This record gives sequence, C-alpha cells and structure tokens, in this order.
Amino acid sequence: MAAQAHLQSRGDAEVLTSALAKIADFWHFSNAKLGAVLGLSAATISRLKCGRSVLDPASKSFEAGQFLLRLFRSLDALLGSDDDAARRWLETRNLDLEARPFDLIDSFRGLITVCDYVDAHRARV
Repeated sequence: MAAQAHLQSRGDAEVLTSALAKIADFWHFSNAKLGAVLGLSAATISRLKCGRSVLDPASKSFEAGQFLLRLFRSLDALLGSDDDAARRWLETRNLDLEARPFDLIDSFRGLITVCDYVDAHRARV
C-alpha cells in the first residue's frame, strides 16, 4: 500500500511539474521567475523543465506550484483561454492589489493573495 501511495504522489508530481513548465511557457516566465515563484533556483527549474527532476509532493515548492496552477486555471476561465490577456493582466499594476500581480506572486503570501483575488472575481461571473 505504501508503494502505491508513493507511485501516486510521484505521478502527481510529474503532472504538476509538467503543467508548471507549460504555464511558464504560456506566460513567458524565465527560469529565474518561475524559480522565484516556487522558491527554487533557476538551475533546479531547468532540471524540472527538461524532465530530469520533479517537484517533491511534500515540499513548499509543490504547494506553491499548486497555487500557480490554480491562478492559471482561474485566469484561463475568466479570460477565455487568452494567454496574452492573462500575461498582460499579470504585468499591469492592479489598483486593488496595489502592485503588479507579476511582482506579488514571488512570495507565497502574494501568490495566495492574487489567487484569492482572481477567484473572488470569478465568483461574480
């Protein structure tokens, strides 16, 4: 049973790692930027992107990755799968957040704040 749980968590890690690499491509995040969001080095991000490593499901980086995926999915739903619009939204100063979401997501607290903000707007739609 423990081996099966390990395989499942490894599979989850592979799926999330792959999804984060795609999000980084869609939003034109450098390895350094994705690393800042996940709390990892640019070199580690490079290894993740090329499949030589996966996020550890027990790590804070994995949790941050889940929030980044949540943000991606929320913006995707709000903006009709328009990656350019999502990227522009991230890069534009937001009066409610008092900063560019792009800058806020470098901290775990900021990432959660941006996710909650977008989800609150999704609830109104």
